[in-house]
Amino acid sequence: MTSVRRSVAIIGTRGYPSYYGGFETLIRRLAPCLAEKGWDVTVYSRPGATVPTDPARDRRVVVRNTIGFESRSLSTLSYGLTSCLDAAVKKPDVALVLNVANGFWLPALKSRGIPTVVNVDGIEWERAKWGKGAKKVFRTGASLTARYATRLVVDSLEIKRRWENDFHREGDFIPYGGDFVAPLPPVEGLTPKKYVLMVARFVPENTVVEFFEAAEVLSRDRDVVIVGSSGYGGELDEQVRALAHRNERITWMGHVSDDRKLFSLWQNAGAYFHGHSVGGTNPALVQAMACQAPIVARDTVYNREVLGDAGRFVAAEPSEIVTTVKDVIADSAGQQVMRDRALQRAYDYYTWEDVCQRYEESLLAAIG
Repeated sequence: MTSVRRSVAIIGTRGYPSYYGGFETLIRRLAPCLAEKGWDVTVYSRPGATVPTDPARDRRVVVRNTIGFESRSLSTLSYGLTSCLDAAVKKPDVALVLNVANGFWLPALKSRGIPTVVNVDGIEWERAKWGKGAKKVFRTGASLTARYATRLVVDSLEIKRRWENDFHREGDFIPYGGDFVAPLPPVEGLTPKKYVLMVARFVPENTVVEFFEAAEVLSRDRDVVIVGSSGYGGELDEQVRALAHRNERITWMGHVSDDRKLFSLWQNAGAYFHGHSVGGTNPALVQAMACQAPIVARDTVYNREVLGDAGRFVAAEPSEIVTTVKDVIADSAGQQVMRDRALQRAYDYYTWEDVCQRYEESLLAAIG
């Protein structure tokens, strides 16, 4: 317990509890942990993004809705603005702000004497999914974050290096954690250790298009399960819908918010393909490791940092994805070695207990 009761406002997620992405996963673990340690915790949310009766909700955590525009280009900025303005009035001891796009609104918090800890996420302005205007917004938001944030949190050592080089700001390195669960029964209709799995948001930098092409080849003699969507519909959703419609061995599950089902998919997969190429430590990759998934990952500095020797790495080429995935599934002994290494690495470096402790330390350091 903290010796003095502190208050924190958490800004920049869809809400609590929410199952949308990495930030939401973090807050589902962090908010109750801080409440347990004696903090007054308020999580700013979007109307309709959470279920008030969700049994996973910790009633000690205050959920405060604000208004905004629910669109791909305006949601983060608009909800971030209204949340920061409301927090400026409420004046918590510290604000945890997620996403550098909210750097535009940090002066409002600073003017009220509210220290801020900002999780900068990945290098958003380099993501292929954003147009020129959005990339400029993120780059400007990052500059403002570097100027106005009290402390920064970076989720990977490579992101830490980039911020030190590009913005001359140091950050507290705090990655994501994984949930360690007992073995779960396989999802109905899937043969354990024989199917191929991909879990990703449908954006180009997650190697989605390349995996769709690989899936057509892989599905000739094994099941392929695809979890994810774009979040707003569009071409990639339509592409995978058509793919699953014409091929009975390809299953598209869309967004899966049931943790037990998702954990089972990872635990029982013959190979899990992780195609994320930007963004630092990816929460899905950490959770796949905690579930002992045999992982085939796109070869990037971020994925190598997280996986170490616990996975196989491939280029973003459908043919290489196919060959490596087939090798992993065919080699049962090698597959088990990959599972054991992934689990041990998750235990060693990526636990929620450690992550939450380090966030509290960063918040207290910002308060001073």
